[in-house]
Amino acid sequence: MVRLAAASLAGTAIEFYDFFVYGTAAALVLGPLFFPTFSPVAGTLAAFGTFGVGFVARPLGSVLFGHIGDRRGRRPVLVVSLLLTGASTVAVGCVPTYESIGMAAPVLLLVLRFLQGLGLGGEWGGAVLLTAEHAPPERRALWASFPQIGPAVGFLLANGVMLVLSASLTEAQFASWGWRVPFWVAGVLAVAGLWLRSSLAESPSFLEIDDHARVPLAEVVRDHWRLVLLTAGALAVGYAVFYAVTTWSLAYGTEQLGVSRTVMLICIMAAVVVKGALTPVAALLGDRYGRRPLCLAGSAAAALWMCPMVALLSTGEPLLMFLGFLVAMIAFVTMFAVIAAYLPELYEPRVRCTGAAVGYNLGGVLGGALTPIVATALAGHGGRVPWGVGAYLSGIALFSLGCFALLPETRPVPHLVAVPATE
Repeated sequence: MVRLAAASLAGTAIEFYDFFVYGTAAALVLGPLFFPTFSPVAGTLAAFGTFGVGFVARPLGSVLFGHIGDRRGRRPVLVVSLLLTGASTVAVGCVPTYESIGMAAPVLLLVLRFLQGLGLGGEWGGAVLLTAEHAPPERRALWASFPQIGPAVGFLLANGVMLVLSASLTEAQFASWGWRVPFWVAGVLAVAGLWLRSSLAESPSFLEIDDHARVPLAEVVRDHWRLVLLTAGALAVGYAVFYAVTTWSLAYGTEQLGVSRTVMLICIMAAVVVKGALTPVAALLGDRYGRRPLCLAGSAAAALWMCPMVALLSTGEPLLMFLGFLVAMIAFVTMFAVIAAYLPELYEPRVRCTGAAVGYNLGGVLGGALTPIVATALAGHGGRVPWGVGAYLSGIALFSLGCFALLPETRPVPHLVAVPATE
């Protein structure tokens, strides 16, 4: 389990590095380079639009790779999805800017971002299921939480590279070639990830299935459509909170508040470090007290904290901004630490890879794709404190809270000792 969890964590970290490095670049440089004819705010909105395309592609990737995972096994999904995401990320770093090739530049960016999302849509289902289905039931949330640490590690890697480059290069050097380096690094990481995953064993739950679903998506839509919609709605708050902190606030802080890139990145990264460290702790609580109670608590905390977070961000003071991000990340991890065990337990094994991945990635469309765009638009029409952003995020949290309330608990319970009946 240790070797399997480590390989899943490393592979997930690499794939999310690829995905997050684009979000950071979109917040910092892609607007002026690929949409130079737009105003600064409109350019940022356009860059976030290409960012959102990755989320739209993720459910399609979960359908494609979910079909492979339910028909051929979880292990092949991990290899193909990593290759696709890695290759498209390296290619983003090679795309000429608008100044060189005109409108072809943002179009290429759009296509490659779509391919990135397609690969990541398959990655989560394969990595989580391979770990969760190997894990003992009483510690499933703990072991399945290791792939959930991967996004935090990937985010820190992506932003760490960006931080070093932005701090060591001039503005002109960073805009000319420095922003491309993190995308090229993805190629090296992809090779390392393939090596790590080459020796993983197939999931025992998959090997025990006698009758594999012929068309997994058709069965999911026919028999589990309500569950898919509820899980997508429930997970929307996690994506909204995470990308409000890591993507929108980065753009808002640097462009509207005049805070330096370095300060913003340090504040956000510090909060994400705490989030990653607390993931296994929250997962242990999920094994002890159940998945649903933690999800309800996290959603409620997010609903209460979004307006204070926006107010703290608007001060531009590093410690206050960090506090706002930190509490938001704690609310986030309270939910998402147990999701890797919760979602697979909601679906039967024959369609688990498709059902869990589609629900997870549809939540990304609802919460992740729209949040930077909507928040940027709302902030552009607000005063010093963009209360509209806080209200929008709190509304999503309340919606997700209602969806979690309608989902059942799935935590395995110890077998009861049967008491002989008396006459």
